[in-house]
Amino acid sequence: MSTAPPTKAKLFSRSAWRERNRLADLLRQETVGGMLLLIGAVVALVWANSPWSETYTAVSEFTFGPEALHLNLSVAQWASDGLLVLFFFAVGLELKHEFVAGELRDPRKAALPIVAAFGGVLTPALIYVLVNLGDSTALRGWAIPTATDIAFAVAVLAVLGRFLPSALRMFLLTLAVVDDLIAICIIALFYTEELSFVPLVLALVPLGLFTLLVQRRVRAWWLLVPLALATWGLIHASGIHATVAGVLLGFAVPAMRREGEETSLAERFEHRVQPLSAGVAVPVFALFAAGVTFGGLGGLVDALGDPVALGVMAGLLLGKTVGICGTTFLMTRFTKAELDDGVAWPDMLGLSMLAGIGFTVSLLVGELSFGAAGERGELVKIAVLCGSLLSALLAAVVLRMRNRVYRRRHELEARKGASWIPEAQPSEHSGEDRLG
Repeated sequence: MSTAPPTKAKLFSRSAWRERNRLADLLRQETVGGMLLLIGAVVALVWANSPWSETYTAVSEFTFGPEALHLNLSVAQWASDGLLVLFFFAVGLELKHEFVAGELRDPRKAALPIVAAFGGVLTPALIYVLVNLGDSTALRGWAIPTATDIAFAVAVLAVLGRFLPSALRMFLLTLAVVDDLIAICIIALFYTEELSFVPLVLALVPLGLFTLLVQRRVRAWWLLVPLALATWGLIHASGIHATVAGVLLGFAVPAMRREGEETSLAERFEHRVQPLSAGVAVPVFALFAAGVTFGGLGGLVDALGDPVALGVMAGLLLGKTVGICGTTFLMTRFTKAELDDGVAWPDMLGLSMLAGIGFTVSLLVGELSFGAAGERGELVKIAVLCGSLLSALLAAVVLRMRNRVYRRRHELEARKGASWIPEAQPSEHSGEDRLG
């Protein structure tokens, strides 16, 4: 009896594509992206404080790439200057969409979170400066506590706040988007030490061609990806941090729908890039940015007593809370702006604390301020991790309490709604039929 020959598994079968799409959809979820970011940071901390810490250092400092193109970078630099561009490209797409077709298009709706975002940037910077006044070297890190990690903060809110008002999430999204825009401007203006104009001018050529193609709705990756890489490489060579290239490329993509289009090109690009950003770029960056050696509990306590670390932690924990909540209160007190219906001040307090999670961009600014491997660079990592963790824990306490309040209210309204249903009456058509 002959047996049928074994069938070969097809590499790109339809089921494989379905699995890939399912994985991509999973990575687009805010909670999954936040968890992967957290896993990357935890692995980095465990690895850097394990008996294999030298391996972590060796991998992080291993360099490769063409020297002629100024791209002979370490693995850690490739993560921050290369992979993180995907994250900032997604941020640029989201910014473009919000300003052109989203919540930020309406000045009346956007005014309150925009002003709150500026308050949430200025107050942490001021606190950091006051703590480190007199130390000109330490003052280079004034911008470290100004950023909010949008992926982490929104993921924590999604986990904690099932019954919280949806307006709270929109406020946080708008706040974090504007916060990212401010952080990008700070990086471009204050953390560019030497500017080479020739590569910067040359970068306008591939950037212009990229813009022309996407404005004409060209989506051919074999045209767009080389132009994007050329733009990134030239901006990196100019001395401006390469992540700015990601934002500029994101801004170039049209966010308005044309007649006959179901979604804009910006939405399509964001849909495709988000899984790579959340599933690869940000976790890998966290893996090589968060690895700091504590040196035991005593070393951790000593490190947190340094003015730089104190300034970062105070900026994230107190500066964000006071800046965002205080600015929002002043806006509602002295202008016509008001909180969304259903949002109470305790909700804003918890949200302001949540904005103190300044992970990804804060670590990046810390590297730009003091380097990744120096003593102060290590202190910044410890401070960002501790400040973000404390902010998340305090926000969790407040928001969980508020979530219980809204859950009780929801259950009460549900019971009240059920009691309002009239008693079942016989149907005209059948005495057996009842109203549900």
